[in-house]
Amino acid sequence: MSLVRLLGFTTLDCGCVVGRYLEISAGREVVYVEAKGAECGVYLHRRNHSRPRRPPSGPVRVVAVAKAS
Repeated sequence: MSLVRLLGFTTLDCGCVVGRYLEISAGREVVYVEAKGAECGVYLHRRNHSRPRRPPSGPVRVVAVAKAS
């Protein structure tokens, strides 16, 4: 068991409530399902279980680097 710091809560479209925490020792963000929505049919949304962080959606920024010779 490790110490965590609460970063915030979010309600998903399906009605589930997830909490975002920062794990102090590892410095990583963890997302837990705090409450399952009444109409949620997603199997992975289980109460008191972590869920994977999704990478940010949207355009991917590509940076081109040129080396002068």
